[in-house]
Amino acid sequence: MTDRVQRQDLAIDKILCDFIEGGALDGTGVALETFWATMSKLAHELGPKNAELLKERTELQGKIDAWHIKHRGQTHDHRAYKAFLTEIGYLVPEGADFQIDTANVDPEIAEIAGPQLVVPITNARYALNAANARWGSLYDGFYGTDAMGTPAPKGGYDKGRGARVVARARVFLDEAFPVEGTSHADAKRYSVLDGALLVDDMPLANPEKFVGYRGQPKAPDAVLLRNNGMHVELVFDRAHMIGARDQAGLADVVMESALSAIMDCEDSVACVDGEDKALAYRNWLGLMKGDLEEQMEKGGKRFTRALNPDRVYTAPGGGELVVKGRALMLVRNVGHLMTNPAILDRDGHEIYEGLMDALVTTALAMHDLKRDGGNSVRGSVYVVKPKMHGPKEVAFTDEIFTLVEDALGLPKNTVKIGIMDEERRTTVNLKECIRAAKSRVAFINTGFLDRTGDEIHTSMEAGPFSRKDFIKRKPWISGYENQNVDIGLECGLSGRAQIGKGMWAMPDMMAAMLEQKIEHPKSGANCAWVPSPTAATLHALHYHKVDVFAVQAKLLKGGRRGYVETILDIPLASYQMWTEDQIMREVENNAQGILGYVVRWVGQGVGCSKVPDINDIGLMEDRATCRISSQALANWLHHDVVNAQQVMGAMHKMAAVVDGQNAGDPLYEPMAPEFNGIPFQAACDLVFKGRVQPSGYTEPVLHARRLELKAK
Repeated sequence: MTDRVQRQDLAIDKILCDFIEGGALDGTGVALETFWATMSKLAHELGPKNAELLKERTELQGKIDAWHIKHRGQTHDHRAYKAFLTEIGYLVPEGADFQIDTANVDPEIAEIAGPQLVVPITNARYALNAANARWGSLYDGFYGTDAMGTPAPKGGYDKGRGARVVARARVFLDEAFPVEGTSHADAKRYSVLDGALLVDDMPLANPEKFVGYRGQPKAPDAVLLRNNGMHVELVFDRAHMIGARDQAGLADVVMESALSAIMDCEDSVACVDGEDKALAYRNWLGLMKGDLEEQMEKGGKRFTRALNPDRVYTAPGGGELVVKGRALMLVRNVGHLMTNPAILDRDGHEIYEGLMDALVTTALAMHDLKRDGGNSVRGSVYVVKPKMHGPKEVAFTDEIFTLVEDALGLPKNTVKIGIMDEERRTTVNLKECIRAAKSRVAFINTGFLDRTGDEIHTSMEAGPFSRKDFIKRKPWISGYENQNVDIGLECGLSGRAQIGKGMWAMPDMMAAMLEQKIEHPKSGANCAWVPSPTAATLHALHYHKVDVFAVQAKLLKGGRRGYVETILDIPLASYQMWTEDQIMREVENNAQGILGYVVRWVGQGVGCSKVPDINDIGLMEDRATCRISSQALANWLHHDVVNAQQVMGAMHKMAAVVDGQNAGDPLYEPMAPEFNGIPFQAACDLVFKGRVQPSGYTEPVLHARRLELKAK
């Protein structure tokens, strides 16, 4: 049984209460009485509103299901379908043009385009690494990945590969920072004279791209350059292994990489109770106070990982130039759906976790607002709000943070929100969603993984869906991606807020990322998600090649490219053309992905992990990818593409495969041959009960099964 304490009319998990009352609010000016009274107000005044919004989701889904059942077997009538969605209030009228007026937005959000990391806040080491990923070695990125077309070598330093890395980096420097009359590849000396950078006594083609240096002007230790708002540092050290071999003494090219990082309390974590929530909040507190540390061991040596300091240079004309050393940190709260037993209301019911997150993460961020040189230089708190369904739910989020700000004594709109465009009802009403929080919006983002899961669930009764790879080739996805940028620009986000794109989910495939992910800045998105600090460093190359704000200005002149009609084009399959082998291959691929993820989530509390797929390619898996796979199988079961016996056979077969892939993990408990463990049961629930899960979300099943395992 959970040990609870009573505060106001709330029953609070003692571990969470001890964290809050053990000094978490010291220095914020917020009294404990005020804090708990506000939590009670959220639970008892806004909790019922939250419930009503969820009820509306269910009612709308029921009407959509009924419409598809009524018209099953008929040719899909796009006009009638759109009219029906308008009639039931799912699709709302689009109002007059407007511009957001979000104020006090940090440069990393509003003024610079670059990579964005998303990391589980419950892992302090990952959180620190992400915050410190503002800067990364391009040499390491090329050498240690397949970015140059071949895998990283094993064993000692490969001089030939090292030479290729240096040459590749020099090509980048020539492209981003060309020199009049020479090349960085031929450079023997870098110097500063009369405020200008000289390369073998030749000036940069664009002298304004030189912004600072460290050391002596005639032979600087470091030179700082800037292109499209992104910095690059040239590090000179003739005593360094690389610098000693380099004719100019260039030891590294350090890229400004992850401009921002989302510290995630949602999709990438497994927080099911007060103990888990306290861990998440404790790490967020450390980041906001700037004192989070983690003891680590590498190469037999122990050291302390902490937040990096800012970087200090001499400006070209003299004087000090300070450049931020850490990514701007956002925090992703939980959406409106889930409750959590960490706090019970006056009737003994779990309160909505999103309400809890709103108050706690904002209150803890006040530590940052009260210090200089911290996270936000503009006095803002950035909260990413996922899985909202339509304008009413965005307006409700605005109401939540208005209440929180009033209670904590913060100026209105201190809290900026990120709207995840990852549910269809938000996608087709995006302009009105932005309008509902036009003074708070600092971020919109296409989350194509969750968006695909919602696409399947929303149209579950329309018929069998295409295979996963083919869903992404259908017209709706390009319409969705284009409309997000188009509407963001129409509503004035350029120069005021981020327009983002989703995750590259293959962390070991950097050559493919370099080839493909440049499409995100080319699309007009001024940030895109990457799975690691190294990926951020490599993706930063794209923002030197593409001036995103110039792309946005051009797109604004061209008008919209994505339309609701295209987005409502349901990606159904002509499955009669598939062979039995193709069908079972798809079923096994989905089953393997679900099992590989769920067994760690439920069994070990790992909310996000690199899971080998059926071909042993490591993929980033979180609840969004699991949502797609489970909904895809539920859809095929519902429409008799496969039967329950075939799917269960695939689950058994893939459980054995996943057991083999995890054989080296001492904490891992095999699923085969009994297939009666809680993690395996959870995976089966996601598939065989997937059709009745709210919006097809995985959270209710995962939370329930994780709590069951923890209780044992």
